[in-house]
Parts: sequence; structure tokens; C-alpha cells
Amino acid sequence: MNRPVSEEREAERPSARMGPWRFVVWFGTVSLLADFVYEGARSITGPLLASLGASSLVVGVVTGAGEAAALGLRLVSGPMADRTRRFWGLAIAGYALTVVSVPLLGAAGVLWAACVLVIAERVGKAVRSPAKDTLLSHATAATGRGRGFAVHEALDQIGALVGPLLVAGVLALTGNDYGPALGVLAVPGIAVLLLLFWLRARVPDPEAYERDVTAAAPTTPDAQDGRLPRAFWTYAAFTAATTTGFATFGVLSYHLVERHLLTAAWVPVLYAAAMAVDAVAALATGWLYDRCGPRVLVALPVLTAAVVALAFTNTIAIAVAGSLVWGAAMGIQESTLRATVADLVPSGRRATAYGLFAGVVGAASLAGGALTGGLYGYSIPVLITVVVAIQVLAVVLLAVTRVDRR
Repeated sequence: MNRPVSEEREAERPSARMGPWRFVVWFGTVSLLADFVYEGARSITGPLLASLGASSLVVGVVTGAGEAAALGLRLVSGPMADRTRRFWGLAIAGYALTVVSVPLLGAAGVLWAACVLVIAERVGKAVRSPAKDTLLSHATAATGRGRGFAVHEALDQIGALVGPLLVAGVLALTGNDYGPALGVLAVPGIAVLLLLFWLRARVPDPEAYERDVTAAAPTTPDAQDGRLPRAFWTYAAFTAATTTGFATFGVLSYHLVERHLLTAAWVPVLYAAAMAVDAVAALATGWLYDRCGPRVLVALPVLTAAVVALAFTNTIAIAVAGSLVWGAAMGIQESTLRATVADLVPSGRRATAYGLFAGVVGAASLAGGALTGGLYGYSIPVLITVVVAIQVLAVVLLAVTRVDRR
């Protein structure tokens, strides 16, 4: 007996085959496994390249080029995802490039090959990220933008913690042999690809989640002519301002070691603690975002200003507290900031917006690292004053950003 047409359509809906929360959790598991792979590799990139004969200049250039590629190439991959609508294809291709590059990095016996693979891993992130964030944004329309992105970020951070610890353990057991330490990461890499193909088969059209729960909204002039909404650009300016005043962990750890507050061996432990705070902060602010809206983001400039005021003291307890505050700010940056983009930009232009947003964050991060690093060497009181002033500007920009949370 043939089923009624209405039942056939219901069976085809992604939400009928997998609930939106399950999709978010499974996609978060993909990110957990992928972070297991590439954060494990990134934790030893410097020593690995050095073992192949790289100078400090080569290490700096190669890792810097990788980060530039990871952010800058999203300006290309974002519009490509919107134009082709091949979100799953780009996400899978990007993850595949990353999880293949890492085990090969352990087998590279010459410096030039290792350098190419380090950059290739970062290119994989650039290829997948706008498409991945767009796929995730559709499911979070049903779960709540803040909570959905927060759960994804929390799962992501588990991989970022476990991967480096596993690599460190294998290095200890093998006498610092990089081949087995990176080769073992092929196992979670294979799991990433298998899980992605399974998810695509179960939910071929995640946009249906958003269509199911989002009423048709009036078309704005910006949407009609293909431009990104004006509110997106104001929000990007807010993000640029608050990120420009954000100290990097590199500068924080430099202060801790140079002032003899911590030994170098304790720095990774503090970083791991900061990542744990990152996950908790993401979950907390994501929940608040869904209840209170974008005004919860005022916490980000407040935390950014608090980082420099606390972390650059000469009292170990206060400096460590500042580093943990840094972790809380990172949690907001990696989750709730991305969630807001989805509320600002219509689905048809969202991957482009994520690509541009990543470019803004990358440029501001570079400026912030240079600003905080330079002013740290000049005067810490001046550094604190300048960062606080920038964060006041960020609060003003956030206040004039109108977010339509449909």
C-alpha cells in the first residue's frame, strides 16, 4: 500500500530522521575528533620542524603562513559555499585534507615536505569552516543559537585537551619519535570521515531544520540586492574592536615565565585549565544568549579588559586568574560570537558572512597581538589604559548593533 504524500514528505525531512539536538551533538563529536587530530599535531609542530633542521625563523614563517591561510582563505571558501550550495562537500573535503595531512606529517623525512603539510592542514580548516558553521547554524535555529553553538564548542574543547595529551604520552613512550605520535592520530581521523559521511546520509539537507521553525521574515533591501545586512558590518566592527584589545596566550605565558611566576613546564597545564574554562563559559553565555539576546556579549569587552588588568601583575595568583579569564573570553569568542552571525545574516548569504567574519577576526587578532606585545614591552599601565579604551568603543558598537533573533 502506498503511503500518503504527507507521510512521504515527513519521512524525507531531516528533523524526522534526526532531531536538531542530536545533529548538533554528532557534529560536535566530529569537531571533537578533528580537534583531537590537529590540535595534537599543532602542540608539537615547532619541535618537529626543528628536528628536521628548521630555524626559529622558518618555524615562525611556516606556522604564521598556516594561520594566515586558515583565516584568509575563508574569504574564498565562504562565497564558494554560498554559490555552489555544496556545504557538505566542502566540509568533508576540508576535514579530509586535515586528517590526511597530520599522519603524513609524522612520516615526512624532509623539512620542505613537513612545511607543506603543516600549511595544508590549515588550508583544510579554511575550506571547511564557513560550510561547517552554516550547516550548524541551521540546526541551532531549532535548538537555540547560543546553546547549540556552545555545546558544539564545549565538545570541540574536549578534543583540544585530549589530543595533545595523547601525543605527549606517545612521545614519552617512544623516546620522542614523532612518527608514532602523529601516526596514532590517523585513528580519530578515520572516525571523522566515517561520521561525516554517516551524518550527510542521515541529514542531507540541514537547512530544513531552519525552515521548520523560522517564519518567513520580511525581505530587507540588503537581502534583495545580495549584500550583507548593515547590522552585520556594525557587528563585525564590534568584533574587530574587542578582538584588537585581546592579548594572546603567547604574550600572557611570556609574562608568566619572564617574571618567574611559572616555570615553562607549568604553562601547558595552565593552558589546559584555560581551555576548561573556555568550555564552561561557552555553555553559560550560550544559554544566556538564548534567554537575553545579544546584550550578553557585553561580557566579552569586560573580560578582555580584565585580562590585561589581571594577567600582567607580578602576583602569581592574580596573574593565573587573568589567564583563566582569558579562557572565558575565548569561550565567548568561539561560540556566541559565531551564533550571532547566524541571527544577523539570511541563510543564502551565511557562508559568505562567516568567511568575511573570519577575515575580520584574523586581522584583528594580528593587530591585537602586535598591540599588546608592543605595549607590554613599553609600559604595562599604558597597555591597560589603551585596551580599556578600545573595549569602551566595542561596547558602543555593540549597543548600536540590531540583531533580529527570529
